[in-house]
Amino acid sequence: MLTLAIIKPDAVTAGRAGLVLAHLEQAGFKVRGVRLTRLTTAQAEAFYAVHRERSFFRPLVTFMTSGPCIPLALEREDAVRALREVIGATDPKDAAPGTVRALYAESKERNAIHASDSNQNALREVGFFFTESELV
Repeated sequence: MLTLAIIKPDAVTAGRAGLVLAHLEQAGFKVRGVRLTRLTTAQAEAFYAVHRERSFFRPLVTFMTSGPCIPLALEREDAVRALREVIGATDPKDAAPGTVRALYAESKERNAIHASDSNQNALREVGFFFTESELV
């Protein structure tokens, strides 16, 4: 099963992308697609459209367009659930020790990594960044 992770601009610009990727691979994920990109405002708004009415939507779009990010298509059994467990709670203060966010996030808003929250969203999100031929 595939899921999507995005190493966010805070982790990329801080030089932590390799550490995050290594953490994911050590947790048993196989990289099936990877890209370094900088989202446009239109792309970030489309990707996070489900949150459009929430107060954090505009700051999230601004943050996600502030620098390069690294979308990853990851494969593992029970990938969505496993990835959510490996990355930890949204707020690094609440994240379990040893999770990606506990180790590498700066704050609740600058939390190092995005992960799909359901199998349905994982399919949509992987398709947002990768064509089938790009998934190895």
